[in-house]
Amino acid sequence: MDFNGGDRSKQYIIESTGSGIAFFDYNNDGYADIFMVNGSRLEGFPPGEEPINHLYRNNGDGTFTDVTRKAGLVHSGWGQGVCAGDYDNDGWLDLFVTYYGKNVLYHNNRGKNFTDVTDLAGVTTKDEWNYSTGCAFVDYDRDGWLDLFVSNYADFDIHRTPPLGSDANCRWKGVPVFCGPKGLPLSRNRLFHNNRDGTFTDVSDFAGITRGNRGYGFSVLTADFRNCGWPDIYVACDSTPSLYYLNNKDGTFQEVGLEAGVAVSNNGFEEAGMGVSAGDFNHDGLFDIFKTNFIDDTPNLYRNNGDGTFTDVFYQAIGPRNMHFMGWGCGFFDYDNDTWADIFQANGHVYPEVESQYPEEPYRQRSILYHNRGNGTFEDVSLESGPGILLRRVGRGAAFADFDNDGDLDIVINNQNDRPTLLRNDGGNRLHWIGIKTIGTKSNRAGIGTRARVVTGQVAQIDEVRSGGSYISQNDLRLHFGLGDATRVDLVEVSWPSGIVDRIHGLGVDQFIAVQEGKGVVSRRVR
Repeated sequence: MDFNGGDRSKQYIIESTGSGIAFFDYNNDGYADIFMVNGSRLEGFPPGEEPINHLYRNNGDGTFTDVTRKAGLVHSGWGQGVCAGDYDNDGWLDLFVTYYGKNVLYHNNRGKNFTDVTDLAGVTTKDEWNYSTGCAFVDYDRDGWLDLFVSNYADFDIHRTPPLGSDANCRWKGVPVFCGPKGLPLSRNRLFHNNRDGTFTDVSDFAGITRGNRGYGFSVLTADFRNCGWPDIYVACDSTPSLYYLNNKDGTFQEVGLEAGVAVSNNGFEEAGMGVSAGDFNHDGLFDIFKTNFIDDTPNLYRNNGDGTFTDVFYQAIGPRNMHFMGWGCGFFDYDNDTWADIFQANGHVYPEVESQYPEEPYRQRSILYHNRGNGTFEDVSLESGPGILLRRVGRGAAFADFDNDGDLDIVINNQNDRPTLLRNDGGNRLHWIGIKTIGTKSNRAGIGTRARVVTGQVAQIDEVRSGGSYISQNDLRLHFGLGDATRVDLVEVSWPSGIVDRIHGLGVDQFIAVQEGKGVVSRRVR
């Protein structure tokens, strides 16, 4: 249960932002496990009763076992986000967890337990009022070792923050609410370079991350948006222009969000960006962006124009609907395996006080599922998609994986002051599919940043292995492709960060394959 703040009134913004959640296979048994970040409350808890993060081991039979204490992951505090990656290339996924306070890097000890190596690795922050949110492991310089990007929300000193309802930044539609984010001191995002010896160096200044624009940063998205082989970094920002760091391919970045068309609304207004996802929703071979926003704003569906710019096509593709929802965790994912990327959005308000005066803005909200029609438009199928989608919760982080290995993608959601929601996909596997795990050799071991292109007949799909995303959460690193009615995969083309390309022809469907860099398929698991 995420204990981030009260559920009747929230005095400070730290109580409202909630926590992320992760699907990741920590013990390499081929099943996605769950790590849930937890928060706290201002009044605190009696000693020994503080909420902690939780690691749930997937038992492979549709159930999970809480192994938090055995794994050495007991930690309390104002937990925020999580991302996974094998930073030391030993074949086991490590975890980075962000906090209001000190962030934590956990080293995976060969699937047995984890060790806090934050200080040893040098990924601590010197900011006294650190409020980190999203994170992502990314090999930005393509040296074969994962670096770490951390987004920060604000320099938040609870003792210097104005009280509830005290000025214009502390009211919503006339209702007194907590203050912020506007009026709070802006923080700076951080980039840590992997030194290849278990330590990192903060290169934020040298790399250009701390120059230029700043924002109230939430979720981090990495992708090769330009099809040039180098990862760029996008940060969804709250009440400030979102940030798009263009990789200069020399160890530095340039922030070009406004020029690229992904910083503000079509009308030039700042939006309150929360979650973010990348996917090729129109099969043009380019990664597009979906971003969730605050209530009364639609989300953004940024279509990649292929020239370094994006166009927000949400109104054309979906329409001005569902503006009374406040979006958080989200993802492009092909829930019905028809080859087209659909969209899921978890929702929940931040102001419990508002509902009594504005019943059309409930605090607990249902999720939204948009089905991709394959013609550039989407249909809202939420009401026909089962009771799980319709549960009213205060949704925050959301992650995607085929946790039961049955061939369709499932969803887990971290809800504030409530149990998490595990949405099992029933029936999405009526059509065919293929799952791909990447094993780097010259590239980083987890294959983060690797692109897979899957061709069946005239249909070509792409996806990338990435850390972070959604709302400060982590998806399973295995790639999932719906194949529709196809009974054969003509080509799987795997392009690694090193520049090596593996091409596999004539694969069967409905199976998980592991592709090792330079060797091709090294293992298979048929459903």
